[in-house]
Amino acid sequence: MNTPSVTWSEDGQTRSARWRVDNGTPPPTDIQVLRESLTASKALQLARAGTALLWRGDYEQGKQQLQAMTRQLNKTLSRPSGPAPATALDAFEQHRAQQAHRACLLGQLLIGIDGDHRIDLRRAPQVQAACAEAWGPSDGQPSVLPLRGLLGLIGAHEWRKKGVPIPALGGAHIHPHHGVFSPVRGEYVDLVAQAPLPVALRHTPVAFDLGVGTGVLSAVLARRGIARVIGTDLSERALTCARDNLQRLRLQQQVSLQHADLYPEGQAALVVCNPPWVPATPSSVLEQAVYDANSAMLRGFLNGLAAHLCADGEGWLILSDLAEHLGLRPREQLLQWIDAAGLRVLGRIDTRPRHAKVQDTTDPLHAARAAEVTSLWRLGRSA
Repeated sequence: MNTPSVTWSEDGQTRSARWRVDNGTPPPTDIQVLRESLTASKALQLARAGTALLWRGDYEQGKQQLQAMTRQLNKTLSRPSGPAPATALDAFEQHRAQQAHRACLLGQLLIGIDGDHRIDLRRAPQVQAACAEAWGPSDGQPSVLPLRGLLGLIGAHEWRKKGVPIPALGGAHIHPHHGVFSPVRGEYVDLVAQAPLPVALRHTPVAFDLGVGTGVLSAVLARRGIARVIGTDLSERALTCARDNLQRLRLQQQVSLQHADLYPEGQAALVVCNPPWVPATPSSVLEQAVYDANSAMLRGFLNGLAAHLCADGEGWLILSDLAEHLGLRPREQLLQWIDAAGLRVLGRIDTRPRHAKVQDTTDPLHAARAAEVTSLWRLGRSA
């Protein structure tokens, strides 16, 4: 697969670089080199016209330019334009459209990285480690990417360094890698840590963790005494991240990892799956942990579960009901899928989310978030 490139004119010369985005956005065709700040209104006017701005001035001033554009755009988007959404679904679709529009315009402010993963701008930070973690070793080829994307790489690097403390692991830290969703919403981890283990583990001490991500749930299952845990994922980034965390926790002998689409071979006494909670199309690698078009992973888990459970085994489905409050997937649909897969509900453990947006009344999705419940569904084969 060819890596896309971007071309522009600068100082009377035609230049090109690798185009670095993770959401498939095509490279801009109209690029203006920018060495001094513009007003936010002028910068956004150019962005709306399809002109990307390649920042060549002081790095900190470039960040200030992005912040000014963000403030101006947020102010514009907060003004009512037309009737208020009639339903939660309308509010969600409007919110997603605004977020996409916002990302598109702010993504027009670009920055260059040289072939050694360095930024040749005054007051620029050292980003070699962050870029290497996201892209691999430098190969001598320069890159161009949205400044927002670079700030995301830097933020991911900092998260990876300091990690996220997990109470269910005795306060041990999980270190998320770039492009792998961080376990900052701890309520779902606590559910897995507290649910009663199935009796089938006595004769088949094996658990599957489908969509292993950072490895946090595999680690919790291993710490709960399950002799063998198999974590699977389609993302090589996730498998690398999980391997790193399991080695840090000294659980690599207890947990094995496989590149697989959901299920590994064989059967288990416990199969755990925490699929994306919202049936919508993701627009970036990181959003794949939140949005899942047509509930594909959820339905794949349900449809394969009965065949991969040993006698008296259980499947644990960790799922928020946010999609129900948004009008995206009714509870009746979920129950129909469970029944059609030859499964029955053995029990359910519920908890309320603890993230800050629950209290944020300015959030356009506040009503749905305030009503949200996260559940661990205990599923077994139908009799």
